[in-house]
Amino acid sequence: MEATEARPKRRKRRLGDRYDGRRVRSLNPFYQIMPYIMPTRVDSHDYFDDRIEISHTEAWLRRQRDAGYPEMGYLHVFIAAYVRMISQKPRLNRFIAGKKIFARDEITFSLALKKRLSEDSPETTVKMRFDPDATIYDVMRIVNEAIGQNKEAAASNATDKVAKLFMLCPGFLVSMLIGLVRLLDFYGIMPKAIHRASPFHTSVFITDLGSLGIKPIYHHLYNFGTTSIFVAFGAKERQREILKDGSVVERRYIGMKVVNDERICDGHYYASAFKLLLGYFKDPSQLERPPETVVEDQD
Repeated sequence: MEATEARPKRRKRRLGDRYDGRRVRSLNPFYQIMPYIMPTRVDSHDYFDDRIEISHTEAWLRRQRDAGYPEMGYLHVFIAAYVRMISQKPRLNRFIAGKKIFARDEITFSLALKKRLSEDSPETTVKMRFDPDATIYDVMRIVNEAIGQNKEAAASNATDKVAKLFMLCPGFLVSMLIGLVRLLDFYGIMPKAIHRASPFHTSVFITDLGSLGIKPIYHHLYNFGTTSIFVAFGAKERQREILKDGSVVERRYIGMKVVNDERICDGHYYASAFKLLLGYFKDPSQLERPPETVVEDQD
């Protein structure tokens, strides 16, 4: 099925909008005042913990690998599911800046990446942009390209280059520069080059701890930048469960922990969004096609 109205038209920028998002003006006063009551993300952390039963996901991945996609994995499924969820629940793509609530103009993911699985290997981050009507095959291509370009030890991306440039300065000057960047970002006038390079200005920050063989952790949000959600998922686990008839079955799960900024939307909306996310993850066949429609955030 082809997507219809897959990409909403970009709205005309108005006074008070930023280059990376438009201000959400139709919120009731209770939500508008929350960034003044809780001025930082550390003030407004919420924590969500769940396990995803993966039997159907594993079967789907086996079929995909047999069909010619041998590199298809859980990271692709998770990111594709989240992109699709945002396309239907756009309030999770909001952010707080300058004590105002904004709808982000694009869907981006920042991924912490270890160049090699060794203690001495350097770590970097990659930032990837996805269209709201992306399929899982689009996501796999973008993710694999980003990881492939940054896996080599000598490779450096825009994030690495900006960090290296800052750290050429003495410590007191670094503090002053970061303070200036924070001030410019507060008013929405931070240089776009820094915004493009910054992994902290993104829809979702994600870490795949399954590749390290450990369970997921709750990772804090950063006060620097505009990231409203941090997601970690871990290694596959086996668990034996007793059914109603007394029989015992063994099931496989992947744990997921989410830290989010409660100021961007209410708890009911978060709950419905995460239910949708889990549904996509358990049945990734829904992600093989673009969505029929893309929902746009309110004015």
